Amino acid sequence: MGRSQESFNKRENEKKRIKKQQDKLQKKEERKANKGGKSLDDMIAYVDEFGNITDTPPDPSKKEKINVEDIQIGVAKQDDLAPIVTERIGVLTNFNKSKGFGFIRDINNNDSIFVHINNFLDDIQEGDKVTFETERGLKGLNAVGVKLYKGEGPTV
Repeated sequence: MGRSQESFNKRENEKKRIKKQQDKLQKKEERKANKGGKSLDDMIAYVDEFGNITDTPPDPSKKEKINVEDIQIGVAKQDDLAPIVTERIGVLTNFNKSKGFGFIRDINNNDSIFVHINNFLDDIQEGDKVTFETERGLKGLNAVGVKLYKGEGPTV
């Protein structure tokens, strides 16, 4: 007679599989007997005024009426502020006519701002006092709308 082809591990694995099937069948019959478990009212949870989860519904007499316009999302609305002066004053320095670019030294904060000859509105020479606006370029700030300073415009 030959030995049994089933090893100890195979027998144990088969026992575990059969027990798992029986447990699954038993749980299925329990669910049928309870008809779905809890009711909808038992599963609902409420949040009180302090942010705690509770099973009692809120008291309707404590309900507050909130105006939709009072709700602020993001940044709060600001009152009308003084208009921001975007025009700046500076002196044209290091201008290379052959290459068509140079730099303007801002009077307020001594920043050096790149300027191209295409952004000149007047005939401007190196050392002239100018007014200009800035815009963000690929390598930093660029001066645009550059014109000679005539004594009016933004105050320093």
